[in-house]
Amino acid sequence: MGSTLDVSPFETGKHADAKTGRFPRFSMRSLSCFRSPNMLNVRLCRWLPLALATFVVVVPARTSSAQNATAPTSAATQAAEDDDAVLDPVEPDFRVVDLPTTARLPRGKGNFALTHRFAGNLRRGSFSDNASHLFGIDEGATVGFEYRFAVARHLEAVAYRMSFNQTIQLYAKYDALHEGNSMPVSVSALLSDEGVNNYQDNHAPALGLTVSRKLGGVAAVYVVPTWVHNSAAGTGTTQNTAYMGLGSRVRIRPTVYFAAEVSPRLSGYKPGSNQFGFAIEKRAGGHMFQLNVTNTFGTTFAQIARGASPRSLSLGFNLSRKFY
Repeated sequence: MGSTLDVSPFETGKHADAKTGRFPRFSMRSLSCFRSPNMLNVRLCRWLPLALATFVVVVPARTSSAQNATAPTSAATQAAEDDDAVLDPVEPDFRVVDLPTTARLPRGKGNFALTHRFAGNLRRGSFSDNASHLFGIDEGATVGFEYRFAVARHLEAVAYRMSFNQTIQLYAKYDALHEGNSMPVSVSALLSDEGVNNYQDNHAPALGLTVSRKLGGVAAVYVVPTWVHNSAAGTGTTQNTAYMGLGSRVRIRPTVYFAAEVSPRLSGYKPGSNQFGFAIEKRAGGHMFQLNVTNTFGTTFAQIARGASPRSLSLGFNLSRKFY
Protein backbone atom coordinates (compact mmCIF):
# COMPACT_ATOMS: atom_id res chain seq x y z
CA MET A 1 0.00 0.00 0.00
CA GLY A 2 3.02 2.30 0.31
CA SER A 3 3.96 2.09 -3.38
CA THR A 4 3.89 5.24 -5.48
CA LEU A 5 2.52 5.83 -8.96
CA ASP A 6 2.94 8.50 -11.67
CA VAL A 7 -0.38 10.09 -12.39
CA SER A 8 -1.51 12.49 -15.06
CA PRO A 9 -2.95 15.95 -14.49
CA PHE A 10 -6.32 14.47 -15.42
CA GLU A 11 -6.13 12.23 -12.34
CA THR A 12 -4.74 14.76 -9.84
CA GLY A 13 -5.88 18.04 -11.20
CA LYS A 14 -2.24 19.31 -10.79
CA HIS A 15 0.28 20.46 -13.35
CA ALA A 16 3.85 19.26 -13.94
CA ASP A 17 6.69 20.82 -11.97
CA ALA A 18 8.15 23.71 -13.94
CA LYS A 19 11.77 22.72 -13.18
CA THR A 20 11.66 18.94 -13.50
CA GLY A 21 8.77 18.53 -15.92
CA ARG A 22 7.44 15.68 -13.77
CA PHE A 23 4.06 15.28 -12.23
CA PRO A 24 3.69 15.02 -8.44
CA ARG A 25 3.96 11.54 -6.96
CA PHE A 26 1.64 10.24 -4.33
CA SER A 27 1.04 7.08 -2.36
CA MET A 28 -2.14 5.07 -2.12
CA ARG A 29 -2.32 6.21 1.49
CA SER A 30 -2.68 9.78 0.30
CA LEU A 31 -6.17 8.92 -0.90
CA SER A 32 -8.85 10.28 1.40
CA CYS A 33 -10.39 6.87 2.00
CA PHE A 34 -7.16 5.56 3.51
CA ARG A 35 -6.55 8.67 5.59
CA SER A 36 -10.03 8.37 7.07
CA PRO A 37 -10.63 5.93 9.90
CA ASN A 38 -14.07 5.31 8.49
CA MET A 39 -14.22 1.57 7.65
CA LEU A 40 -16.77 2.22 4.88
CA ASN A 41 -14.25 4.34 3.01
CA VAL A 42 -11.59 1.66 3.38
CA ARG A 43 -13.88 -1.05 2.02
CA LEU A 44 -14.89 1.15 -0.90
CA CYS A 45 -11.27 1.71 -1.81
CA ARG A 46 -10.56 -2.02 -1.64
CA TRP A 47 -13.51 -3.01 -3.87
CA LEU A 48 -13.45 -0.08 -6.27
CA PRO A 49 -10.56 -1.41 -8.45
CA LEU A 50 -12.29 -4.81 -8.79
CA ALA A 51 -15.56 -3.17 -9.75
CA LEU A 52 -13.84 -1.03 -12.37
CA ALA A 53 -12.01 -4.04 -13.82
CA THR A 54 -15.27 -6.00 -14.04
CA PHE A 55 -16.95 -3.11 -15.84
CA VAL A 56 -14.09 -2.81 -18.32
CA VAL A 57 -14.15 -6.54 -19.17
CA VAL A 58 -17.85 -7.44 -19.01
CA VAL A 59 -19.52 -4.45 -20.66
CA PRO A 60 -17.57 -4.65 -23.95
CA ALA A 61 -18.18 -8.42 -24.04
CA ARG A 62 -21.91 -7.93 -23.61
CA THR A 63 -21.92 -5.24 -26.27
CA SER A 64 -20.11 -7.55 -28.67
CA SER A 65 -22.59 -10.34 -27.92
CA ALA A 66 -25.53 -8.04 -28.57
CA GLN A 67 -24.05 -6.92 -31.87
CA ASN A 68 -23.59 -10.53 -32.97
CA ALA A 69 -26.90 -11.83 -31.59
CA THR A 70 -28.49 -11.95 -35.04
CA ALA A 71 -25.55 -13.78 -36.64
CA PRO A 72 -26.62 -17.33 -35.62
CA THR A 73 -30.20 -16.59 -36.74
CA SER A 74 -29.02 -15.32 -40.11
CA ALA A 75 -26.72 -18.32 -40.52
CA ALA A 76 -29.55 -20.71 -39.65
CA THR A 77 -31.87 -19.00 -42.13
CA GLN A 78 -29.25 -19.21 -44.86
CA ALA A 79 -28.60 -22.87 -44.07
CA ALA A 80 -32.33 -23.64 -44.33
CA GLU A 81 -32.50 -21.88 -47.69
CA ASP A 82 -29.56 -23.93 -48.97
CA ASP A 83 -30.99 -27.24 -47.71
CA ASP A 84 -32.72 -28.94 -50.65
CA ALA A 85 -34.59 -31.28 -48.30
CA VAL A 86 -36.44 -28.48 -46.51
CA LEU A 87 -40.03 -28.19 -47.74
CA ASP A 88 -40.87 -24.93 -49.46
CA PRO A 89 -44.60 -24.53 -48.80
CA VAL A 90 -44.99 -22.14 -51.74
CA GLU A 91 -43.30 -24.54 -54.19
CA PRO A 92 -44.26 -28.05 -53.05
CA ASP A 93 -44.03 -29.91 -56.38
CA PHE A 94 -41.96 -30.30 -59.54
CA ARG A 95 -44.85 -29.42 -61.90
CA VAL A 96 -47.38 -26.63 -62.07
CA VAL A 97 -49.80 -28.71 -64.17
CA ASP A 98 -47.55 -29.74 -67.06
CA LEU A 99 -44.88 -27.03 -66.88
CA PRO A 100 -41.75 -27.71 -64.79
CA THR A 101 -41.00 -25.71 -61.64
CA THR A 102 -37.73 -24.80 -59.90
CA ALA A 103 -38.36 -27.11 -56.92
CA ARG A 104 -35.11 -28.78 -55.84
CA LEU A 105 -34.42 -32.42 -55.07
CA PRO A 106 -31.83 -33.43 -52.42
CA ARG A 107 -28.80 -35.32 -53.72
CA GLY A 108 -29.35 -39.06 -53.73
CA LYS A 109 -33.14 -38.73 -53.31
CA GLY A 110 -36.02 -39.37 -55.68
CA ASN A 111 -39.56 -38.38 -56.61
CA PHE A 112 -42.24 -40.46 -58.35
CA ALA A 113 -45.11 -38.87 -60.30
CA LEU A 114 -48.18 -40.18 -62.07
CA THR A 115 -50.10 -38.18 -64.70
CA HIS A 116 -53.61 -39.10 -65.81
CA ARG A 117 -55.59 -37.35 -68.57
CA PHE A 118 -59.06 -38.77 -69.21
CA ALA A 119 -60.20 -39.04 -72.82
CA GLY A 120 -63.68 -37.57 -72.39
CA ASN A 121 -64.20 -34.08 -73.80
CA LEU A 122 -66.13 -31.95 -71.32
CA ARG A 123 -67.10 -29.54 -74.12
CA ARG A 124 -68.89 -32.25 -76.05
CA GLY A 125 -72.50 -32.93 -75.16
CA SER A 126 -74.64 -31.66 -72.30
CA PHE A 127 -73.89 -31.73 -68.61
CA SER A 128 -76.08 -34.83 -68.18
CA ASP A 129 -74.22 -36.56 -71.03
CA ASN A 130 -70.87 -35.88 -69.37
CA ALA A 131 -72.23 -36.96 -66.00
CA SER A 132 -73.41 -40.26 -67.48
CA HIS A 133 -69.80 -40.95 -68.53
CA LEU A 134 -68.55 -39.70 -65.15
CA PHE A 135 -67.02 -36.63 -66.85
CA GLY A 136 -64.81 -38.63 -69.16
CA ILE A 137 -63.54 -41.22 -66.71
CA ASP A 138 -65.42 -44.00 -68.53
CA GLU A 139 -63.73 -43.17 -71.84
CA GLY A 140 -60.19 -44.24 -71.00
CA ALA A 141 -57.14 -42.16 -70.24
CA THR A 142 -53.61 -41.26 -71.25
CA VAL A 143 -51.33 -42.28 -68.40
CA GLY A 144 -47.76 -41.28 -67.68
CA PHE A 145 -45.16 -42.41 -65.12
CA GLU A 146 -42.19 -40.29 -64.10
CA TYR A 147 -39.24 -40.84 -61.81
CA ARG A 148 -36.59 -38.23 -61.09
CA PHE A 149 -33.37 -38.71 -59.15
CA ALA A 150 -30.83 -36.17 -57.94
CA VAL A 151 -27.52 -37.53 -59.23
CA ALA A 152 -25.66 -34.55 -57.72
CA ARG A 153 -26.50 -31.44 -55.76
CA HIS A 154 -28.92 -29.35 -57.85
CA LEU A 155 -28.74 -31.80 -60.78
CA GLU A 156 -31.66 -34.13 -61.58
CA ALA A 157 -32.08 -36.91 -64.12
CA VAL A 158 -35.70 -37.48 -65.16
CA ALA A 159 -37.33 -40.36 -67.06
CA TYR A 160 -40.98 -40.12 -68.12
CA ARG A 161 -43.08 -42.56 -70.13
CA MET A 162 -46.65 -42.05 -71.26
CA SER A 163 -49.05 -44.39 -72.99
CA PHE A 164 -49.76 -42.14 -75.98
CA ASN A 165 -47.61 -43.45 -78.85
CA GLN A 166 -45.44 -45.12 -76.20
CA THR A 167 -43.62 -41.82 -75.73
CA ILE A 168 -40.49 -41.67 -73.58
CA GLN A 169 -38.99 -38.37 -72.48
CA LEU A 170 -35.54 -38.20 -70.89
CA TYR A 171 -34.20 -34.94 -69.55
CA ALA A 172 -31.79 -33.27 -67.16
CA LYS A 173 -32.62 -30.33 -64.90
CA TYR A 174 -29.97 -28.14 -63.32
CA ASP A 175 -31.03 -25.75 -60.55
CA ALA A 176 -28.54 -22.98 -61.26
CA LEU A 177 -29.89 -20.24 -58.99
CA HIS A 178 -32.07 -20.28 -55.90
CA GLU A 179 -34.13 -17.35 -54.67
CA GLY A 180 -32.91 -15.97 -51.35
CA ASN A 181 -31.70 -12.88 -49.54
CA SER A 182 -29.28 -11.93 -52.32
CA MET A 183 -31.05 -13.54 -55.28
CA PRO A 184 -34.49 -12.30 -56.50
CA VAL A 185 -35.38 -15.37 -58.59
CA SER A 186 -34.77 -19.09 -58.97
CA VAL A 187 -33.53 -20.42 -62.32
CA SER A 188 -33.40 -24.01 -63.59
CA ALA A 189 -32.02 -25.12 -66.95
CA LEU A 190 -33.59 -27.99 -68.90
CA LEU A 191 -32.17 -30.28 -71.59
CA SER A 192 -34.55 -32.89 -72.99
CA ASP A 193 -35.10 -35.45 -75.71
CA GLU A 194 -38.18 -37.54 -76.38
CA GLY A 195 -39.23 -40.15 -78.89
CA VAL A 196 -42.22 -42.34 -79.66
CA ASN A 197 -42.37 -46.12 -80.07
CA ASN A 198 -40.37 -46.53 -76.86
CA TYR A 199 -37.82 -43.88 -77.77
CA GLN A 200 -37.09 -45.28 -81.24
CA ASP A 201 -38.75 -42.79 -83.60
CA ASN A 202 -39.59 -39.10 -84.09
CA HIS A 203 -37.11 -37.65 -81.64
CA ALA A 204 -37.77 -34.08 -80.51
CA PRO A 205 -35.00 -32.53 -78.37
CA ALA A 206 -35.76 -29.42 -76.33
CA LEU A 207 -33.96 -26.64 -74.44
CA GLY A 208 -35.62 -24.55 -71.78
CA LEU A 209 -35.38 -22.44 -68.67
CA THR A 210 -37.69 -22.18 -65.69
CA VAL A 211 -37.56 -18.83 -63.91
CA SER A 212 -39.62 -18.45 -60.73
CA ARG A 213 -40.37 -15.75 -58.21
CA LYS A 214 -42.12 -16.25 -54.87
CA LEU A 215 -44.63 -13.68 -53.67
CA GLY A 216 -44.19 -13.86 -49.92
CA GLY A 217 -45.55 -17.09 -48.47
CA VAL A 218 -48.66 -16.99 -50.66
CA ALA A 219 -47.79 -17.64 -54.31
CA ALA A 220 -45.12 -18.44 -56.87
CA VAL A 221 -45.06 -17.38 -60.51
CA TYR A 222 -43.21 -19.12 -63.35
CA VAL A 223 -41.87 -18.17 -66.76
CA VAL A 224 -40.74 -21.14 -68.86
CA PRO A 225 -39.24 -20.19 -72.26
CA THR A 226 -38.73 -23.40 -74.27
CA TRP A 227 -37.45 -24.27 -77.72
CA VAL A 228 -38.32 -27.64 -79.26
CA HIS A 229 -36.59 -29.05 -82.34
CA ASN A 230 -38.55 -31.26 -84.74
CA SER A 231 -41.83 -30.41 -83.03
CA ALA A 232 -43.65 -31.44 -86.23
CA ALA A 233 -42.24 -34.97 -86.03
CA GLY A 234 -44.61 -37.40 -87.70
CA THR A 235 -45.85 -34.91 -90.30
CA GLY A 236 -43.05 -35.51 -92.77
CA THR A 237 -41.50 -32.06 -92.21
CA THR A 238 -38.82 -30.79 -89.85
CA GLN A 239 -39.95 -27.72 -87.96
CA ASN A 240 -39.21 -26.12 -84.62
CA THR A 241 -41.37 -24.38 -82.04
CA ALA A 242 -40.61 -21.73 -79.44
CA TYR A 243 -43.15 -21.20 -76.68
CA MET A 244 -43.36 -19.21 -73.48
CA GLY A 245 -44.90 -21.15 -70.61
CA LEU A 246 -46.54 -19.00 -67.93
CA GLY A 247 -47.75 -20.49 -64.66
CA SER A 248 -48.63 -19.75 -61.08
CA ARG A 249 -49.42 -21.60 -57.85
CA VAL A 250 -51.39 -19.86 -55.08
CA ARG A 251 -51.54 -21.17 -51.54
CA ILE A 252 -55.16 -20.74 -50.44
CA ARG A 253 -54.86 -22.88 -47.30
CA PRO A 254 -51.78 -24.21 -45.45
CA THR A 255 -51.84 -27.40 -47.58
CA VAL A 256 -54.30 -26.47 -50.36
CA TYR A 257 -53.31 -24.75 -53.61
CA PHE A 258 -54.74 -23.43 -56.86
CA ALA A 259 -52.53 -23.75 -59.94
CA ALA A 260 -52.89 -22.50 -63.50
CA GLU A 261 -50.75 -22.30 -66.64
CA VAL A 262 -50.80 -21.40 -70.32
CA SER A 263 -48.15 -21.93 -73.02
CA PRO A 264 -48.53 -19.55 -75.98
CA ARG A 265 -46.39 -20.43 -79.00
CA LEU A 266 -44.12 -17.62 -80.15
CA SER A 267 -42.79 -18.93 -83.45
CA GLY A 268 -42.44 -21.96 -85.69
CA TYR A 269 -44.81 -24.89 -85.88
CA LYS A 270 -47.96 -24.09 -83.92
CA PRO A 271 -51.08 -25.97 -84.96
CA GLY A 272 -54.34 -25.94 -83.01
CA SER A 273 -54.75 -23.91 -79.82
CA ASN A 274 -52.26 -23.00 -77.12
CA GLN A 275 -52.10 -25.43 -74.20
CA PHE A 276 -53.63 -24.35 -70.89
CA GLY A 277 -54.72 -25.95 -67.64
CA PHE A 278 -55.86 -25.20 -64.11
CA ALA A 279 -56.06 -27.31 -60.97
CA ILE A 280 -56.82 -27.62 -57.29
CA GLU A 281 -54.19 -29.38 -55.15
CA LYS A 282 -53.81 -30.94 -51.73
CA ARG A 283 -50.49 -31.68 -50.01
CA ALA A 284 -50.33 -34.46 -47.42
CA GLY A 285 -46.85 -35.11 -46.05
CA GLY A 286 -44.67 -36.22 -48.96
CA HIS A 287 -47.71 -36.71 -51.24
CA MET A 288 -49.17 -34.14 -53.62
CA PHE A 289 -52.55 -34.78 -55.24
CA GLN A 290 -53.80 -32.52 -58.02
CA LEU A 291 -57.18 -32.58 -59.76
CA ASN A 292 -56.83 -30.69 -63.03
CA VAL A 293 -58.67 -29.61 -66.16
CA THR A 294 -56.65 -29.15 -69.36
CA ASN A 295 -57.32 -28.70 -73.07
CA THR A 296 -54.85 -31.42 -74.09
CA PHE A 297 -53.65 -34.81 -72.92
CA GLY A 298 -50.09 -33.87 -73.91
CA THR A 299 -47.65 -33.54 -71.01
CA THR A 300 -44.15 -33.60 -72.59
CA PHE A 301 -42.31 -30.53 -73.88
CA ALA A 302 -42.86 -31.44 -77.55
CA GLN A 303 -46.53 -32.23 -76.95
CA ILE A 304 -47.02 -28.84 -75.30
CA ALA A 305 -45.37 -27.26 -78.37
CA ARG A 306 -47.89 -29.00 -80.65
CA GLY A 307 -50.74 -27.37 -78.77
CA ALA A 308 -54.27 -28.62 -78.23
CA SER A 309 -57.32 -29.47 -80.30
CA PRO A 310 -59.78 -26.57 -80.51
CA ARG A 311 -62.77 -26.88 -78.18
CA SER A 312 -61.20 -29.64 -76.12
CA LEU A 313 -61.37 -29.83 -72.33
CA SER A 314 -60.56 -32.88 -70.23
CA LEU A 315 -60.47 -33.89 -66.60
CA GLY A 316 -57.29 -35.37 -65.16
CA PHE A 317 -55.02 -35.63 -62.16
CA ASN A 318 -51.39 -35.64 -61.09
CA LEU A 319 -50.09 -37.60 -58.12
CA SER A 320 -46.54 -37.34 -56.77
CA ARG A 321 -44.60 -38.86 -53.90
CA LYS A 322 -41.29 -37.63 -52.51
CA PHE A 323 -38.82 -40.20 -51.19
CA TYR A 324 -37.04 -38.09 -48.59
